[in-house]
Amino acid sequence: MSTTFILGGARSGKSRYAISTQPPDLTVAFIATAEARDADMARRIARHRAERPHHWQTIEAPCDVVGALDGLKGDVHAAVIDCLTLWVANRQLRGDDDAAILDDANRLAERIVRPRVALTVVSNEVGEGVHPPTADGMRFRDLLGATNQLIAAACERVVLMVAGIPLPVKTPEPGPEISP
Repeated sequence: MSTTFILGGARSGKSRYAISTQPPDLTVAFIATAEARDADMARRIARHRAERPHHWQTIEAPCDVVGALDGLKGDVHAAVIDCLTLWVANRQLRGDDDAAILDDANRLAERIVRPRVALTVVSNEVGEGVHPPTADGMRFRDLLGATNQLIAAACERVVLMVAGIPLPVKTPEPGPEISP
């Protein structure tokens, strides 16, 4: 089973690319972490739903991505987690401490190393932006950065999206050549 991690800035094309790389005729579970906390987010969620194939399953898991993965049914062939950015933010807003968030990030990385289905994970790259002006902002940046590092290490492929263009950062190691 393949595992891919897609990183990029806001509006860089991460979600669209993640969707485009899925098998067209197979059952895909879309594990969504967004919550419609305001009108803008409600519009974004509606737009993302409209971009996904109608036969996909949507699983809303704003705080329990690992549980959503563990609960996938046998008819699911691939899963997209979109996105870790909101997952970490939701956990932080809920009041979870850093250790609990990073423990679950480690649990997610363990699932990625031994996936039951082809898995694509989406997240924002926040380490290249401005220094957050608040303690909460710095905490979020640091938690997401640590989470992204764990997931990138666990995935076979890592892709950085820049202006809608996928740039491979990590590709699978070639297997041993077999002579006839």
